[in-house]
Amino acid sequence: MRKYEFDHVGITTTEPQPEENWVEDSKVWVTNPRKHPEHIEFLRYREDSTVPAAVRDNPHVAYRVEALEPYLEDAEVLIPPFVVGDFLEVTFVRKHGMIFEYMHYLKEGWFDE
Repeated sequence: MRKYEFDHVGITTTEPQPEENWVEDSKVWVTNPRKHPEHIEFLRYREDSTVPAAVRDNPHVAYRVEALEPYLEDAEVLIPPFVVGDFLEVTFVRKHGMIFEYMHYLKEGWFDE
């Protein structure tokens, strides 16, 4: 059985948020969901972001997992696995009609913690 743990809900915004972190590879500002009482991550995309519209235009639910590969099976991969900073490997998929982010922490941390 696959083991996963809820991490956050991601919501796109057009308004700057306090304590945003810039992700150069995908051209998006993100907030730390650990600092939000409902574990919400706000994402604000620059116009030239390479993130697919399906991810930009829909909320997502994120889970921590021990490995990404098992979650790619039977799913439409929207963003193949990639590393954020030096602490996190993620992938975005669509299944059951919604967007999921699976997160494999390489080490604990967030951008500026």
